[in-house]
Amino acid sequence: MKVSYYSPNECNYIVGKPYPTVQVDGPNPIYACEMLSNIGDVVSEISDVARYFYISVVTRKEFSSISTCFHHISIVEMHHLNIFAELAFLLGADPRLWSGRSCKRWWSPSYIGYPKELSALIAESIEAEKAAICKYSRQAHTICDPNIVEILNRIILDEERHIQIFTEMYQQLFNRSY
Repeated sequence: MKVSYYSPNECNYIVGKPYPTVQVDGPNPIYACEMLSNIGDVVSEISDVARYFYISVVTRKEFSSISTCFHHISIVEMHHLNIFAELAFLLGADPRLWSGRSCKRWWSPSYIGYPKELSALIAESIEAEKAAICKYSRQAHTICDPNIVEILNRIILDEERHIQIFTEMYQQLFNRSY
């Protein structure tokens, strides 16, 4: 069965489970740096927002349903970005688009690739989601604040869903497994 990427309801860009309340046990500079990394590092929500925004623009004319799909997923990633920024702030950090502890490194659009072929755009998106899941899983296993762990695990569910969508998209378009 082919999925229509036009319909947010049919494609289910987000897992049907509520997000936990954004709260922390208290300020923690180490956890704050981890959350800053999630908003402004190479593997980060702002990288995914920028990547999916770009893809939604360059695919709009020839592949409008794919463009719509990436647009909706970018909105989900913006929600994740907001959650991680709120966590960073509650943990005591200034939630700018940067990462690092003492020497802050600003986020850069050069962190994402800009491939021209549709197959490469989708493949890069799959790999970005896999990298985010790996990063958030590591954080969920090392952070001791149960509030943050619950949020990380919930966001991982969305990222896993995005991999399913992109993998199916790749298979439908190119008649081969990713």
